[in-house]
Amino acid sequence: MNNNTVVDSWNPPPRPEWVQRVNDEGRCMDIASLVPLDPAELMETARRNTGFDDFGGDEWREGFEIFVKAVNEEADLHLFGRLMTRSDILRWLEARLGIEAAYKAHPEIEEERIDAPVIVTGLPRSGTSILFEILAQDSQFGVPKNWEIMFPYPPPQAATYLGDARIERCQHLVTQWSRVAPTYATMHEMGAEIPNECIVAMSCTFMSENLTAQYQIPSYNEWLYRQDLSYAYAYYKRMLKLLQWRNPRQHWLLKAPSHLGSLPVLFQTFPDARVIFTHRDPIKAQASVTNLLGTLYWMRSDKPFNAAAFENLLTQENVAARLNHVIDQIEAGTVPRTQMHNFKYADLIAQPLTALPALYRDSGLALTDDTLAAMRAYLEKKPQGKFGKHSYSVGEREQIERQRQHFQRYQNYYQCPDEA
Repeated sequence: MNNNTVVDSWNPPPRPEWVQRVNDEGRCMDIASLVPLDPAELMETARRNTGFDDFGGDEWREGFEIFVKAVNEEADLHLFGRLMTRSDILRWLEARLGIEAAYKAHPEIEEERIDAPVIVTGLPRSGTSILFEILAQDSQFGVPKNWEIMFPYPPPQAATYLGDARIERCQHLVTQWSRVAPTYATMHEMGAEIPNECIVAMSCTFMSENLTAQYQIPSYNEWLYRQDLSYAYAYYKRMLKLLQWRNPRQHWLLKAPSHLGSLPVLFQTFPDARVIFTHRDPIKAQASVTNLLGTLYWMRSDKPFNAAAFENLLTQENVAARLNHVIDQIEAGTVPRTQMHNFKYADLIAQPLTALPALYRDSGLALTDDTLAAMRAYLEKKPQGKFGKHSYSVGEREQIERQRQHFQRYQNYYQCPDEA
């Protein structure tokens, strides 16, 4: 790994005893046969589970087959990881079947309008999640909650939205991550009613960085980064229309760091979107990303974390190129400057209730006293470090100084302060 890399390796903490015992029991079993990951069999099982047979068009099939092949050949899943993976894939396939069944029965869903969504993006670990959750306290926004992303069919209904039976099942599944890898809770709070990222919803298209974040599958990575993601974004919009059909939302509030690499496609899909771009010292943010990725892979595999396979995410040079490309797009008018709104992580952490009104003014949004009070109450219940301290290294001083050179343009352009 070259000198531009944040971290060359990642050392996992000990596994919970119950996970280790399950995996030890599977070491002498033919787990590939016991927990099959075969495209045709997975599709047939999803059809049988739902009673539906239409997955929609074939645009998703290539990614699905490349992903499953890569998982089988490259991810080196342990027994519990293979069980988690089969469960995930079946849910994504069943979500597709349910979405298509709903549209077939009610073609009027297509007429739903996604009006001026607000979309949060920025480097991973730059405050996008906490800002997303704070903004979600505003009643003018509807957010895609974990449970409705996981189980979009039947379409959520306003009358039963807060007590839907799917919430309990989702709660168990999403909190399972922190039971399998307890350190994950220090990085992300998980819950059925917590809003989740666009790329999680896009998983059912099998064209999503959510898949590359969970598995070390370089062949799928290489395929994904060559793709035009217009289909994935269009299908996500189709899902949002379904989710709001019987439970209306004034404006959707959405979020994913990966939107940074697809801003033209995002604005093509949501022409009236308002994008909030969070800014944080990239050196600090990227050190945290390495720790997050290592933890996610470790949930499902004993395979050592190979940072070299993720240079597009982890080297300073490539991260800086991605940030500079956004600046180039704004300067060239490819991305509408007036629809991009900037927000500093440092302000969010130091003085959130002062910084938020300024963000609302910049974005042309109305901030009421009731909303500000709801945000204050939310922050009081969720202090930084509520679930433990997320510890990680940013490197030695000389290394930081070398890395800093790559980010001078970005940090000067957005007046983003140093943290490391």
